[in-house]
Amino acid sequence: MKHSICVLLLCMASGLFAQEPRLLTLEETIRLGITNSKQLKAGAAKIDEATAALREAMDQRLPTASVTGAYLRLNSANVDLKSSGNSGSGTGTGTAPKVSQAMYGLVNLSLPVYAGGRIRYGIEAYTYLQQAARLDAENEKDAVILNTIESFANLFKAGTAVRLVKENLQQSQQRVKELEDLEKNGLLTRNDLLKARLQSSAIELNLLDAENNLALANLSMDLLLGLPDSTTLVPDTTGITRKEDSRVLADYLKSARESRYDRNAMSFRTRAAATQVKAVKAEKLPSLQLTGGYIAADIPKLLSVTNAVNVGMGVSYNISTLWKNKARLQQATAKLSQSELANEMLDENIRLQVSKAYLSLMSLRKKIEVYAVSDEQARENYRIVKNKFDNKLATLSELLEADVSQLQAGMSFTLARADAFVAYHKLLLSAGLLAKELKK
Repeated sequence: MKHSICVLLLCMASGLFAQEPRLLTLEETIRLGITNSKQLKAGAAKIDEATAALREAMDQRLPTASVTGAYLRLNSANVDLKSSGNSGSGTGTGTAPKVSQAMYGLVNLSLPVYAGGRIRYGIEAYTYLQQAARLDAENEKDAVILNTIESFANLFKAGTAVRLVKENLQQSQQRVKELEDLEKNGLLTRNDLLKARLQSSAIELNLLDAENNLALANLSMDLLLGLPDSTTLVPDTTGITRKEDSRVLADYLKSARESRYDRNAMSFRTRAAATQVKAVKAEKLPSLQLTGGYIAADIPKLLSVTNAVNVGMGVSYNISTLWKNKARLQQATAKLSQSELANEMLDENIRLQVSKAYLSLMSLRKKIEVYAVSDEQARENYRIVKNKFDNKLATLSELLEADVSQLQAGMSFTLARADAFVAYHKLLLSAGLLAKELKK
């Protein structure tokens, strides 16, 4: 009795702690993927870095201020004060003060009025770089979305493979039982029965591989979405159908030129490099500052200075820039050339990526049509061969071969549709349309 109660309690406990499979829609998958992406968090940090660099450049317009103060302890100095009104020789009759300490303080202010455009060019360049960092983050977001969609499709494909193989295994095991009865009644040879059992064992091995792939796909999705490793996920494909899209390759290429985040980011970097060239050239120009200061000093028994305020204009010109910044100008110009070439190379890669994604999608859609016909034909072929086998008009080998063909055709048709779903979103990504299309 006690043993039965313990078993009952254990069963109840296992039922409480067992996790129900979590149904996961594509929208929820994308949302969790974006929320938990470390790549996007790193991109946000890069934006913060670019924003701080822009603020630093803007701070160059603010005045600079310095405060200096000192207290000096002196030894017994010999102080001889000369009176300008004393034209005779000899020493004065007054007693010289004994100076043993001194204090002074200085406050200096400098406000840049003109710096040859260096400050303005610096702000302009870092503004471009900040915009480029924001576009990079958007581009990385699209990449994360596509990666999430691919993981969602892989989980669906792995689950579909397990389901189809299980169905095939059940059918094979049922067939083995029927053949065992025939073999007992002498209506089937032992060799044919062994063939059927061998195929059933091969399907069991395939099922083990399929279940292992499903477990890995599930774990990968858990890690991607920031879920506990033990969470069992079931992709909800309800409502996910092929979207009618009448756009041709030329339309996608045009969209890529206008909407690709990485292309626009590269354009901003090229403009920033051109601005850096202007900034280096501006170093040859003089700079003008508005200056001001305050001085206070106190030497006990000798001197006291207060309210000594000065205001003025200052001009500085570093003549050495005429021969020292040639190398820096060459470096800036070289970086501009590299950026322009990188922009051209990116344009070529974009055309190649869009064309490849478009052709891949068209090929997969054509394959789906072929696989659909093959799947229907394989099912019909198995039905016919099964009827012939039951009527002793077909061999067991032909039946087993028809069964394998039926499984392969069904698998190919189902997986091709999932691949086409991913290929379509790859095309949208290459054309810079992924985020826009998902919002529809």
